[in-house]
Amino acid sequence: MENVAAPVDEHVNHAYTTNKETLLKRLSRIEGQVRGVSRMVDEEKYCIDILTQISAINAALHKVSLGLVEDHVSHCVVNAAAQSIETGDQSIVADKVAEVTTAIGRLLR
Repeated sequence: MENVAAPVDEHVNHAYTTNKETLLKRLSRIEGQVRGVSRMVDEEKYCIDILTQISAINAALHKVSLGLVEDHVSHCVVNAAAQSIETGDQSIVADKVAEVTTAIGRLLR
């Protein structure tokens, strides 16, 4: 039987894993807020009150997103820069910068 190496996931060690529990708690709170808005619609609450809650949800999601971007830059992009220096391959860091720029662009839509 031939030994075949499992594919390597280059994204195994994520920076956010150090505060994963905090991130999950925040996302659970956001999930609860979304359920609350659904209830408000079902109960035909005042439109402005619903919009206020949606605004709070958006702000909470933006905060989570910003934290993930910060973690990605401080971990993945910095590591790519170091690897780029070690190997002399500038495309390593250029790829990570392009990746995070694209992700930020999606967040700004």
